[in-house]
Amino acid sequence: MTLTTILLAIGTPEILIIALVILLLFGGRKIPELMRGLGKGVSQFKKGMKDVEDEIKEDDNKKE
Repeated sequence: MTLTTILLAIGTPEILIIALVILLLFGGRKIPELMRGLGKGVSQFKKGMKDVEDEIKEDDNKKE
């Protein structure tokens, strides 16, 4: 099963159940902190991907 298939299979009831479980596990006060950390992680990942793309383009330009 691919990631796309899994993501398409998740509907509103599943998302609500996941949100409820997260709320029960971490509590309401901890969720903003978790989301902030998740946002920083995604931001760093995107920056890393951009850096890799820039290096690849730079190497291609040197070869030409």
